[in-house]
Amino acid sequence: MTSSYYPDPSESFPDQGNNSAEVKGLFSKKFKLKKKVEEIIKPENPCEAIVWYAMIFQYVWFLLGATYIVGSVVGWLLFFCLVIRLWFQNEETPPEKKTKVPLMLWIWGLGMFMEEVALIVGHLDYRAPIPLLIKSSIGWAKGWAAIALYPIAGCLPIRSKLVYRATCIVCFHTLIIAPIFIIAPMINLPEILYVSPLKAVGGPSPTFFDVSLYEVNFGGEVRTRLFTPWGPALGFVGNVYLLLALQEKDKKWRIRGILGALFMAYICKSRLALISAVVVPIIVFFVSNLSKPIVLLILGFSSFISGITSTILIRTFDEFMTRVKEARADSTRVRAELKKIAFDRSVEAPIWGHGLQEKGPHLVEYMPIGSHHTWAGLMFVKGIVGVLGLAIPMALSFVVLFIRAQRHKVSGVAFGMLLILALYTLGENLEILVYLYWPGMIVMGMGFVTKPKPVPPEENLEIAAVSQ
Repeated sequence: MTSSYYPDPSESFPDQGNNSAEVKGLFSKKFKLKKKVEEIIKPENPCEAIVWYAMIFQYVWFLLGATYIVGSVVGWLLFFCLVIRLWFQNEETPPEKKTKVPLMLWIWGLGMFMEEVALIVGHLDYRAPIPLLIKSSIGWAKGWAAIALYPIAGCLPIRSKLVYRATCIVCFHTLIIAPIFIIAPMINLPEILYVSPLKAVGGPSPTFFDVSLYEVNFGGEVRTRLFTPWGPALGFVGNVYLLLALQEKDKKWRIRGILGALFMAYICKSRLALISAVVVPIIVFFVSNLSKPIVLLILGFSSFISGITSTILIRTFDEFMTRVKEARADSTRVRAELKKIAFDRSVEAPIWGHGLQEKGPHLVEYMPIGSHHTWAGLMFVKGIVGVLGLAIPMALSFVVLFIRAQRHKVSGVAFGMLLILALYTLGENLEILVYLYWPGMIVMGMGFVTKPKPVPPEENLEIAAVSQ
C-alpha cells in the first residue's frame, strides 16, 4: 500500500524523462551554467578575406618588407570590389544586400580629391617637371586617396567583429615576439637586419621597407618600432588597435588584444601615445552613453567639481604639459621648429602651397619641412586648399558621429578613431602612415553606414500574400 506522503512516481511523473530535461534546461538557463563556446570568426566573402588576411599576416609582410605595399594596395582592391557591387546591383537587389555610400563618405572623397588638385597646381606653379608630378600623384594615391578609400570600404559587407578579432590576433602575435625586440638592444644586435628589395617599388624612404629590431633617435634614446617606420608611428597604431580590441566580445581575445596594443603604445616611448591611450577610451565611453541618466549625472557632478577647482586643475594641467615637453626636450624643440618654419614659409604660397616638401636645415636635423605635423605639412605643401580638404570632412564627421554614437555602437568606435586622427594630426603626417592604421579607417566608415536589417521570412510571406 502506497503511503499518501510518498506518491507513486508513475502517477506523479508520467513523463519523467521530458520533465527532468526541462528542469535541467531551466536550471542551466537560470544560473548560466552552459559553457560559452568561443565564436570562430572567419571571412565570409572576398571583401572580408582581403581585410582578414592582410591583417593577420602583418608580421609576414613585415619580414618581407611588404607592409607599405600591402597597406597601399588593399584600399584600392576594396574600392574595386565596391565598384563591382555598385555596377551589378539593380532594383531587384534585396535591400539587405544593396550597397549605398553615405553623403559623409562622398565628402571625404571630395576632400581627398582636393588634395590632388592642390598638389597639381602647386607643382605647376613652381614649374616642377612632369615626371615629378606623376611620382607625387602616385604618392597621393597611396596616401591621401587611401584616407578616403578605406572609410568608403566600410560600405562593403565587412563585419566589424572580423576587424576586431583580426586586430586582437595581430596584438597577440606582438606579445609572442615581444621578447626578441626587448632583448635585441641589450645584446647589441644590429638595428636593421636588412632592407627588402621591394623598396624598388618606391616609397617615402627605405625606412618603410626595412626589417628593424629597434632604433636610436638623434637624442641617443633606444626605441622599438616593430613593423612601423619610426617609434611614434607604432604608438599611433597601438592606439588604433587598443580602440578596436576593446570592442572584441570574446574575453580571452579581448585581453590579448588590449595587452598587445598597450605594449605597442608603451614600448615606442611616445608621449602622445600614452596620453591618447588613456584619454580616448574614456571620451568614447561618455560620448557613446550620453543618453543614459547615470552618465549625465556623472558629467554634471564632474562639471560642478571642475568649476570649483578650476584654478587648481588649470595649474596642474600646465605643470603636466611642461613635464611632458621636458621629458624629451630635444624632440619637442625640433618639432616646434619644424612647425614654425612650415607656417612661416607658407606665406610664400598660401592658397595652393609649394607642391613639394623641402629638406629642413641643420636646426631641425635636416627633417623635411612640414613633417611631424599634418596641418603644418598641408599648409606648406598644399596651402589653404589642402587644409580645408581635410578640416571640413573631419569637422563634419565629428558632428555626424557624435549624433549617431547615441544609437549605433560602431559609430561610437568611429568617433574614437576620428578623435585619434585629430590628436595625431599634431604629431604625425596622417597620409604617410595610413598604410598602417587602415583597419581603424574601415571601422570609421562603418560608423556612417546604417545597414538595413534583413526582413524575417514570416514578413516576406505576408508581403507576398498582400501583393497577390
